[in-house]
Amino acid sequence: MKIYTRTGDGGETSLLSGGRVAKDHPRIEVYGTLDELNSLLGLLLTEPVPEAAAAELERVQSALFSMGAALADAEGRFARDPSEWAAGPIERWIDGMEGELEKLKSFVLPGGCRAAAIAHVARTVCRRAERCATAAGREPGGIPEGVLVYLNRLSDGLFVLSRWLNARVGVAERRWPAASGPKSGRKKG
Repeated sequence: MKIYTRTGDGGETSLLSGGRVAKDHPRIEVYGTLDELNSLLGLLLTEPVPEAAAAELERVQSALFSMGAALADAEGRFARDPSEWAAGPIERWIDGMEGELEKLKSFVLPGGCRAAAIAHVARTVCRRAERCATAAGREPGGIPEGVLVYLNRLSDGLFVLSRWLNARVGVAERRWPAASGPKSGRKKG
């Protein structure tokens, strides 16, 4: 089987459950962004991350793939279990990492070690996927149950992961200088 089909040359693509839609259809935007996020997580996994984090990231990759398949099946012809992308495991992962971190008292600038920086980029792509899913949810057929909750929690998890990865290798977080609050030009008194 050839990898190219030429069927998408006019700006349309086929859904898993049949039918064709424009390549910029909200549903395609969601699962395209999930694919981008999954690829970033694959890049992150090429870094020397602790085994516990690697196992969680691999589980997330599988969940994102299942979620993308469910989104490609607009008519629900192929049963997908929303528990594949349940938020509970992400919440437990966050709680475990946060238990090892200093309490957050200000905004953190993205960066640090390379793995943490990649986690920050993945977080921003996850937020975009969440925005795309919100838009797709307003379309006929909506989106599968639990997608928005999972993406919201996952972006939080990727933020905490970036902090945790920096802490594990002893890289100090860079705090946003304006975190002390807005400055006013008025004099007190």
